[in-house]
Amino acid sequence: MEHRPEPAATSHGPPAWVMAAPWLLCGLISTSQVYFLWPVRVPEPSFLRDLAWQYPPWLYLAAAAPLVARMARRFPLGRDNWTRHLGPHLLANAVLASGYALVVCVAGILFGDAYYQETPFLFAYGKLLAKGVQLQLFVYWLVVGFVHAYDYHRKARDAELAFCRLETQLAHAQLEALKMQLHPHFLFNTLHAIGVLVRKQDTQGSLQMLSGLADLLRLALDNTGRQLVPLKQELDFLGRYLAIEKVRFSDRLDVRIDVAPEVLDALVPNLILQPLVENAIRHGIAPRAASGRIEVTASRERGALALSVRDDGVGLPDAFCVERCGGVGLRNVRARLGQLFPADHRFEVAAAHGGGAAVSLQIPLAFEEPMYVGA
Repeated sequence: MEHRPEPAATSHGPPAWVMAAPWLLCGLISTSQVYFLWPVRVPEPSFLRDLAWQYPPWLYLAAAAPLVARMARRFPLGRDNWTRHLGPHLLANAVLASGYALVVCVAGILFGDAYYQETPFLFAYGKLLAKGVQLQLFVYWLVVGFVHAYDYHRKARDAELAFCRLETQLAHAQLEALKMQLHPHFLFNTLHAIGVLVRKQDTQGSLQMLSGLADLLRLALDNTGRQLVPLKQELDFLGRYLAIEKVRFSDRLDVRIDVAPEVLDALVPNLILQPLVENAIRHGIAPRAASGRIEVTASRERGALALSVRDDGVGLPDAFCVERCGGVGLRNVRARLGQLFPADHRFEVAAAHGGGAAVSLQIPLAFEEPMYVGA
């Protein structure tokens, strides 16, 4: 089975610009408020001067946000470790609050109003530090909460992706096991038929069947690992199988295949028709001495692909049920359809009108292989 490249799990947090952008936007809003709503504070208002005054604290918060995010990941606060990790966070918060107050104070002295020039530096710094601790507490834990929520969402998404990959791999393994179940079943039946011809001393027929069997096995090996193949390829495999059965049944077997040209390239489960036809031959045609006819049809019905295999043989036993009475082929086909198209298929085995049995199935009409199916 060819393995498709799997998406790598996200290992990094949100980009630095995502962490910084809100604070830069707040800086513009703060500058605009000061310029437009407080014009009487200075004789000649200047937007650039207000920008130089108001923006540095927000730039400081923008630069601090990625550092806080790193702290949040370096010292995560969980149920088992919050008592150990709370201390580093409180220390970092105090350091950042001190820096924030210093930036506000210096920006105010250089570009602010008269309050900063007239107030002693230490007094102004102390007052700003008290306010800065409150603001920094809010900003710090807001960033920590955002990082924890982001990481939780990322881990949940990665876990879901991993689970989906495991489910897909399991489905592929189950499909491969079901398909491999058909190979020995079909091989045993064909070898048994060859053995019958050998006992009848039909050397020519035995050689034809062996040659046909070799071609079939070669095709089967070429398609190992493929769950879906074009219908025309499946019909080619079926034709080679029928060539073998023709040697065995000669004129007793009449097979008619009616396929709409528009669905020849449609994708069908690999080895889906052969077990159905083999079941019709073995349980419908072979038990009686008279000749029999098998009809294989494929067409488009209401946007879906409809396939059917019908025979005019001995028919179904009373109270027939695939699970209890069906052979390996029928049970295998039903199981594979359930794996490939869980809620989007139909599979029915019923008595055919006029005698015999009919197997009909319907699957989505597709011409490109879905990503979840192993190629």
